[in-house]
Amino acid sequence: MTELTDTNHSELDRRGFLKCMAWAGTAVTWTVSGGVLSACEIGANPAQAPKPRSKDLYFVQISDSHIGFKGTANADVTATFGQAISQVNALAQRPAFVMNTGDLTHTSTAAQFDTVKQLAGTLKTAHVFQVPGEHDVIGGAQAYLDRYGKSTVGTGYYSFDMNGVHFLALVNVNQTEQMGHLGQEQLDWIKKDLSGLASDTPIVVFAHVPLFAMYPQWGWSTDDAVQALGFMKRFGSVSCLNGHVHQVMTKVEGNVTFHTARGTAFPLPAPGTAPAPTPVTVPAGQLHQALGVSEVRWTARYSRLAIVDDTLPT
Repeated sequence: MTELTDTNHSELDRRGFLKCMAWAGTAVTWTVSGGVLSACEIGANPAQAPKPRSKDLYFVQISDSHIGFKGTANADVTATFGQAISQVNALAQRPAFVMNTGDLTHTSTAAQFDTVKQLAGTLKTAHVFQVPGEHDVIGGAQAYLDRYGKSTVGTGYYSFDMNGVHFLALVNVNQTEQMGHLGQEQLDWIKKDLSGLASDTPIVVFAHVPLFAMYPQWGWSTDDAVQALGFMKRFGSVSCLNGHVHQVMTKVEGNVTFHTARGTAFPLPAPGTAPAPTPVTVPAGQLHQALGVSEVRWTARYSRLAIVDDTLPT
């Protein structure tokens, strides 16, 4: 296992990232207890996961469906999004909720949002949550907020509690000229939202753009994330689940574990391996291996968060 620690949020170099990616493609269970992370490889069969206790929490993350995309990287993103949903619906355990971490659409048209809503409505879960990606706010965030802004604050951020875990759903894409930015209003809200929580409360943060400096040259970072994470230093376990980069990576900084997810539309290059983060066309028959969903389990008895990244079935 390769562990990357960077307390100064410095940029990951290409070699270090590729070393991390060498093992990140495997199904890995991450367990966090008191801010300490460990990992072990497991089989791809979700039925092998431990049985939940009464207060355990099981949910699924999907990301980057890019409905409306047209290109050689994926000739039918609607189909692969539908396949991801079918995969979730076929899981041995029904998730308490499904979170879509952004870029639901490719150009934020009404028709694209309608397609996402129709397909997401078939998910077998009690709740479907989402945060916007930069592709969902092209031309402004109103179209997204009209559909998903109810009961949110400001630009669409919100929080909720479930089984003793506190969840933050953040928005860091509205300033497209400065990709990865929370803003002072949202930072103030985060501070206030967390202020009344006990320090042993597990915190899970959702956002589209990574909350660490994964690769700032490509907009794969959030410039004011250090301030937001500063409000979380007193908590023993903080996990940040992001989309945007269309590939799996996990990083640990102190009490915080960062995890990025595959998309359901197309892969993107690893940082520094291409001139720009443009969709990658893979050989025929290999697309599903680059797409997938993430299963996440909070184990109350052991205070652990475990993540298993599943590729789409071929």
